Amino acid sequence: MNNKIRNEIIARLEAVYHDVKPALIFSNSFELLIAVILSAQCTDERVNITTRRLFAKAKTPQQILKLTQQGLEAEIRDCGLFRNKAKNIYASCKILCEKYGGKVPSDFEALLELPGVGRKTANVVCSLAFNRPAIAVDTHVFRVANRLQLAVASTPLAVEEKLEALIPRTKWSQAHHWLIWHGRKLCKARRPLCKSCFLNDLCPAAELETE
Repeated sequence: MNNKIRNEIIARLEAVYHDVKPALIFSNSFELLIAVILSAQCTDERVNITTRRLFAKAKTPQQILKLTQQGLEAEIRDCGLFRNKAKNIYASCKILCEKYGGKVPSDFEALLELPGVGRKTANVVCSLAFNRPAIAVDTHVFRVANRLQLAVASTPLAVEEKLEALIPRTKWSQAHHWLIWHGRKLCKARRPLCKSCFLNDLCPAAELETE
């Protein structure tokens, strides 16, 4: 596939999904950080239910620490992998309080030092909380980018780098959402809706998926 076709795919994605918004509900950088950590192997709908309950009781790092790790586990137990997530969130809150005055750092490398925070989470926080261009590669972005051959790679980091090389920097953060929503609505993991997809004439995987 050449870049002319790739650029046409990006243009169509932008036309269809230009007004999509993040599905996670948050009001500040800390709430976003916690929501994204909780979103691992969990739907955004479930995360929003969990954070609404959690943030009603504890919505700052200091309040999370007062809740205790066991108390945090009880609040997020319906979110999947809750014990490990509670351990990471609690440890991250300690670091935020001890090192950053309870604030979420805007530096990418500093975010990566927080337990439970990988490149995807750090990129989401940088993009949504601090308005810095970033492409966060979650399972949807990874799958869609590979299927469409926008970025063929075996690791999220390699997909991230290839998408950054293809898409103008000013559109990185928006493109992240285009790919996510396309993965949710049409390019689904098990049964992609290729016949009704507006990219089926350009997608290398479309014929395989519709047989």
